[in-house]
Amino acid sequence: MPLSYETYVVLAIVAVAAVLFITNRVRSDIVGILVVLALMLSGVLTVDEALAGFSNPVVMIIVAMFVVSEALVSTGIAQQIGAAVLKFGRGDETRLVILLMVVIALVGAFMSSTSAMAIFIPVALSVAQKANLSRKRLLMPLSVGALISGMMTLIATAPNLVVSEVLQEKGLPALGFFSVTPFGVAVLVAGTGFMIAAGRSLLDRQKHIQTQNRGFTVAGLLGRYGLADRSNRFRVMPNSPLVDRAVARIQMRQHFGLHLLAFEKRQGGRPLYLQASAETVFEAGDAVFIVGRREEADRFAAASGLQRLPLLSDRERQDLLQEVGVAEIMLAPASKLIGKTLKAIGFHSRFKATVLSIQRRGTLITENLVDQPLDFGDAMLVNASWPDIMRLREESRDFVVLTLPQEYEDIAPARQQASWSLVIIGAMVAAMVTGLVPTVTAAMLAAVTLALTGCVRLAGIYRSVNWPAVVLIASILPLATALNKSGATQLISSGLVDTLGPLGPFAMLAVVFMVTALIGLFISNTATAVIIAPVAIDAALAIGVPPQAFAMTVAIACSAAFVTPVSSPVNMLIMEPGGYRFTDFVKVGLPLLLLAMTVTVALAGLIYF
Repeated sequence: MPLSYETYVVLAIVAVAAVLFITNRVRSDIVGILVVLALMLSGVLTVDEALAGFSNPVVMIIVAMFVVSEALVSTGIAQQIGAAVLKFGRGDETRLVILLMVVIALVGAFMSSTSAMAIFIPVALSVAQKANLSRKRLLMPLSVGALISGMMTLIATAPNLVVSEVLQEKGLPALGFFSVTPFGVAVLVAGTGFMIAAGRSLLDRQKHIQTQNRGFTVAGLLGRYGLADRSNRFRVMPNSPLVDRAVARIQMRQHFGLHLLAFEKRQGGRPLYLQASAETVFEAGDAVFIVGRREEADRFAAASGLQRLPLLSDRERQDLLQEVGVAEIMLAPASKLIGKTLKAIGFHSRFKATVLSIQRRGTLITENLVDQPLDFGDAMLVNASWPDIMRLREESRDFVVLTLPQEYEDIAPARQQASWSLVIIGAMVAAMVTGLVPTVTAAMLAAVTLALTGCVRLAGIYRSVNWPAVVLIASILPLATALNKSGATQLISSGLVDTLGPLGPFAMLAVVFMVTALIGLFISNTATAVIIAPVAIDAALAIGVPPQAFAMTVAIACSAAFVTPVSSPVNMLIMEPGGYRFTDFVKVGLPLLLLAMTVTVALAGLIYF
């Protein structure tokens, strides 16, 4: 039967889009827009049909899940999970590999796998350093677990939602929230076993790998400004003359050349860290953090009834840095503060920040700062709460924020709302599982509630959404309509049935899995699902087997991006910190891909046939 004009056009659009995806010369979201325009201009789809992807429930679910993901980060839940992995791993490589893979697979089931990786990479690197383990042998299992997380729930990755939508469009039952979970658990068990038994052995044991500078830590910034060895911590004793006095009355800087950074108070038996402000009152039992020369700090302690304490542990320091920050700022060229002293400006009261040190043309100034006239090009190390540091960014006429320390990435600004976040996300999952409300309604309700309860900052909601990914998905979805309307889907599925039908459904499942996985190595896995899912489902209907088996195979294969570093952002994230080569992914990824295919085909037959 001769092909129609529409079939030729749609196949040509698919081919050109695939080439653009593979070459990566045009941004993927722009490619998606070009696909929409081509479908409209060619007349294959009407304007309403071509733009229908932007009103598709799948798109709104994905937007809502970006907000849910942000809530897990901003409330500190994801970071706490990472800390727990570090604690229970106990430095044993096998135990750590299992923990990292299982935990990131579970976390990634409810948030972006890329976001989960961004959280867990520093955890894995810290574990590798402290336990003297190879980062190569920890980061690769971590990325495998993150990819498998896409196989754990319906909302874990966009291709799952796309496949479910295709089933519905064909009048078939959609995938349930946990329909993919048995496959994800089975692949996770098999993948974890492979990484423990053989996968790690394919990677070398080199421990120290040179990486690019990821920026200064707080300690690094203090060292850069000559304050590395000037940290002090003291306890306020009951007989101290400071008790019941406000910070503004002490004048530590003027009399002793010291900077009071923060307080550690007790609340319900737990430490409560506070940025030092002029109004903060000293209380017996408080611990105070002071920056300055040790001899001056001891002299102040002796005069003020303070007892020296050891510095904080790493975990305690992380808690402190949730409240107290430092940043490097520079005077802007047109700043009205040039030529004025910090005292004349009233810098501390005006900006709620303390200047700890000034770097002027390569010279460090750490003494008598309040009387130093500021000069153009002065770089200053300031201490303030994180919100006040962020407000300095808004003073763009006077300041440029040059450096925020690495620790800023781990700040959980809404950590007090962690309980609310867990309740809301749990309710969302329950609503999706029971079908109490449509999936898109549950996701949108959760996103709005998270925002209203302060689990996600309203100002950061739009920033938390990966809009290029949303545009790409919305633009690619109408391609499924075009493939079906033009007859291309039926043509390809008929060829698949004619060629592989005699081999039986299991052989067809294996081929569908491999074709999906191979295409996914070069183009977006969402685009892969849009193209392959209709073909696979039609092929299943043609040979009289349950279409859910083929749909599930496509969904799982879309997440099995193990083989190359460019097949998923998850893999790209570990390239530099792990010091991996392309061949490392091939060596580990190919056996994993074959293992995932075997597990998926066997389980699909067991469940659906």
